[in-house]
Amino acid sequence: MTTTARILAVDRNQRNLELLTQFLSTKGFQLVTINGLEQFDRIFTTAPPIQAALIDISGFDRRIWTHCKVLCDRQIPFLILSSYYSSQIQQVSLAAGACRMLVKPLVISELVGLLQRLVEPPIAASPIIAPQSLNLSITEPPIPSPPTA
Repeated sequence: MTTTARILAVDRNQRNLELLTQFLSTKGFQLVTINGLEQFDRIFTTAPPIQAALIDISGFDRRIWTHCKVLCDRQIPFLILSSYYSSQIQQVSLAAGACRMLVKPLVISELVGLLQRLVEPPIAASPIIAPQSLNLSITEPPIPSPPTA
């Protein structure tokens, strides 16, 4: 990666934000972290430009999808993180504009690869790296609802 990409990380769990920041900073990403929806509204006026976002929906209510629409309106690609797989959550995530939904624990090589593809043009094939897992704590999942127009 030639420049440091700024990634917005949204998670109710502060420890998850710390782990993501610690790991992804070693891979050339700069994380801007928030742990509440109140902060989400201010982030675009106070932070440097954001190239992509990671949204962990665990612990948030249905309002999270409204905030995802803000990302879409600003043409900021984002990934949804969930503590478990649900086809309903996946469908709502994609309908809200997510590029993909990932289920925890995360496969680090997959996460880094996806983030790189979101923030920069395609590059030549890189060597395959054995997957590692980042164990983020699991919190109660939100009740999904489709975004409203």
